[in-house]
Amino acid sequence: MKKIATLACVSTLALTGAAMAQDSIKIGVPVFLSGAAAGPFGEPEKNAAELMFDALNAGEVPAPYNSMGIGGRMIDATFIDEASDAVVEYRNLVERTGVEAVIGYTSSGNCKSVAPVAEELETFTIFVDCGTPQVFEDVVTEPKFLFRTGPTATPDAVGAARYLRDSGYDLSRVAGINQNYAWGQDNWRDFTGALDALGTESKYVSNQMPQLGAGQYGAEVSALLTSSPNVVYNSFWGGDLEAFVLQAAPRGLFARSAVLMTCGEALFPAVGKNIPEGAIVSARGPFSVFAPENDLSTWFAAAYEERFGEYPTYPAWKMAQAVLGAKAAYAKAGEGATAADAAAAMTGLEFEAPSGIVKMANANGHQAIQGIGFGTVTQVDGKPTVENVKFYEAECVSPPADMRAEDWIASGFEGAVCE
Repeated sequence: MKKIATLACVSTLALTGAAMAQDSIKIGVPVFLSGAAAGPFGEPEKNAAELMFDALNAGEVPAPYNSMGIGGRMIDATFIDEASDAVVEYRNLVERTGVEAVIGYTSSGNCKSVAPVAEELETFTIFVDCGTPQVFEDVVTEPKFLFRTGPTATPDAVGAARYLRDSGYDLSRVAGINQNYAWGQDNWRDFTGALDALGTESKYVSNQMPQLGAGQYGAEVSALLTSSPNVVYNSFWGGDLEAFVLQAAPRGLFARSAVLMTCGEALFPAVGKNIPEGAIVSARGPFSVFAPENDLSTWFAAAYEERFGEYPTYPAWKMAQAVLGAKAAYAKAGEGATAADAAAAMTGLEFEAPSGIVKMANANGHQAIQGIGFGTVTQVDGKPTVENVKFYEAECVSPPADMRAEDWIASGFEGAVCE
């Protein structure tokens, strides 16, 4: 997969400067353009954003998004590198570049840093990924301008526990390897809590927490092998996940244990042929190989593959979803809507996406809930796909709107609706 060398770029989307200045909406798009996360996350997110902006400006997205632009205005997008100082670059986008809205961010750490600034600057902001529940549970508890159109990590962990139990895996000895910051810590807490709530009586034999971006996992893989787990839970993402698979598979970890990788689908283009068969993966929601069949999903997958030469991984789907969420909010707000109007309209909104219906149901209408699928990897003609798929609806794996994720899991999933 090619690297993205550009640190910042402006997409004019084939519009003349005069037309852009007269009738445009300026949107800032922070994605990883450098570093280990650029290939598996930044590139597909940037690709998807460019595809969506171009298609929206041309009126080529299927209904209900077949009107041109956003809020009747052409999109003028500024891409910045999320690998830079997130808070400084966010302020630059708003105060210097003059963007009206911001759509982006992958890292939970960056989202936690940017969240209060978005509210301070009263800027309509949509987080694309960054799964930590802490964003709305601890950092910004009464949001007005900040939204996240993808689900938190809680459905990843709860869905993983349900999938392993429902599929008959031996859960007597469980280990984990997760990055040592909010994202990985939340994942391991919620996963082990979910297993306990499901009554699996699991023994947790190893909890490895390397630093984000460590890159070398020899010691951690040795510790996992020594502890002899039946199941290993892994929430790595980006270059860390690629490195883990390439280091752990040759040493036999995947052969000895069932390894579940919540972000595993993002590996498919880069190292897919090296993912051992039987590894368990998800796409952090109803994305990519777990997406429903509808007009938007068919169009998006085909348009992305035609333009970029490969099937879109889940970061691309989540970016497309965030962009469509913004368009839906402006459409609901009505002609001449401001960013503040769009933020008010997006609160509690339900909108269509390639992943199906997105419900902004939690965090006072600012946090999306969606279901999640898991499956085991199988190689077909040297390319990975999934089989043995189970899907869990949002109401089964997400806390009610008035409960913290940790408390909901500890309650035994109070109010959960699982078929």
